[in-house]
Amino acid sequence: MFDSDLARLYGVSTKAFNQAVKRNRSRFPDDFMIQLTEEEAVTMRSQFVTASARRNTRYRPYAFTEQGVAMLSSVLSSERAVQVNIAIIRVFVQLRQAMLTHRDLAEKIEALEGKYRDHDEEIQAIFEAIRDLLEPETPQPRRRIGFSSEISAPTGR
Repeated sequence: MFDSDLARLYGVSTKAFNQAVKRNRSRFPDDFMIQLTEEEAVTMRSQFVTASARRNTRYRPYAFTEQGVAMLSSVLSSERAVQVNIAIIRVFVQLRQAMLTHRDLAEKIEALEGKYRDHDEEIQAIFEAIRDLLEPETPQPRRRIGFSSEISAPTGR
């Protein structure tokens, strides 16, 4: 999550939020918080139409991981900060559960595809055989049997 989004949730300015984080920098190792590169910041701002109007463009934003958001509860101690942190952590947990559910579903579908991939040709052959059985046979000219009233020419025997 971006610093400006978290600051808004906590009800403080982005500047005050970042100052509190910088005063406690040792609590935020690189896997808890990163600062966007200039290129990433420009790309992010171009993705959000209102970003230039809303966000301070003189600094590169910080992005916080789930662990970084959890650590914020030790830095920001207001009642609102505690409640916001609890809500954010719950969202992270729900996202993780949703991703696991979708991954399980994707794995099951892949397993079914693998199981029946070889059967496709066999099933197709069965359908073709059924279609062949259902098609009416074209009648072939029959050879007449029995007596005929027509006199045929002698064959020379």
